[in-house]
Amino acid sequence: MATRKQIATQSAGDALIEDLKSSLDQAEKLLREAADATGEKAADLRTRALQALDQGREALSETQANLVEQGRKVVHDTDEYVQANPWKAVGIAGVAGLLLGALLSRR
Repeated sequence: MATRKQIATQSAGDALIEDLKSSLDQAEKLLREAADATGEKAADLRTRALQALDQGREALSETQANLVEQGRKVVHDTDEYVQANPWKAVGIAGVAGLLLGALLSRR
């Protein structure tokens, strides 16, 4: 079952992909038009293409910042849980280690 944080991260990732695709498609279209154009029109098309690429970079940067912040929150929450429940954490780690060992030994 997905948590709200996982769903939010997924939707943020999906939105980022759509934004990037849109920005790159727009930039590609403008650069193709600029290749055929000359003079002031070509310069205008190149400028618009660069703006589209900048928008894509900005979206990437914002999403990266959001994901880093979410990662920090997860690390903080995990640290608090382990400090509050050390034996449960040791048990969970032990079970995870056994399962991982069993899976790897079958190869």
